[in-house]
Amino acid sequence: MELAPHQQRVIDEKAALDEKITKLADFIILSAAYKHLGSAEKGRLHRQHTHLLAYSGVLLERIEAFTA
Repeated sequence: MELAPHQQRVIDEKAALDEKITKLADFIILSAAYKHLGSAEKGRLHRQHTHLLAYSGVLLERIEAFTA
């Protein structure tokens, strides 16, 4: 199936977003710097991660609808 340009942009956007999600999760889980942050900043990073996951989920729904 050939995608319209706007559909390919959604796929590309999701791929880039998922890369950011992975990098943020790695920072939260693996980074020594994260351990030294204050609780308020840690909370903001966790909220950011949650929102990015939700955004990625919406993009996935849109991508799945391309074939519907």
